[in-house]
Amino acid sequence: MKQELLQYVDGLTEVKEYPDFKAGDTITVTYRIVEGNKERTQKFQGIVIQRRGGSNPTATFTVRKISNNIGVERIFPVASPFIESIDVNKHGKVRRARIYYLRNLKGKKAKIKERKMVSNNQK
Repeated sequence: MKQELLQYVDGLTEVKEYPDFKAGDTITVTYRIVEGNKERTQKFQGIVIQRRGGSNPTATFTVRKISNNIGVERIFPVASPFIESIDVNKHGKVRRARIYYLRNLKGKKAKIKERKMVSNNQK
């Protein structure tokens, strides 16, 4: 009974199509912020630290950026109605799925190499 109810609720949530990204990629998330009766959009650009949940409607991803020499992390639900768009700026070359070690690094050591994307026409 509980499982059927959970599947029904998951079926109600609408998941938008976003470009493929994974840990190490630099992305820009454009999302809506509601303040009182006003509504505005804001961009959050940073490095994806992790993706959780796969293709579930309850999946989340964490984005980290440095603002005024302070690390800021934000967790976004994939099925959030407030996310307007996700743009992939760079594809990073990392060897782990969760790059928590980035939290302890500063300056050039926190830099992630760019992954070369091979198109289907060029092999």
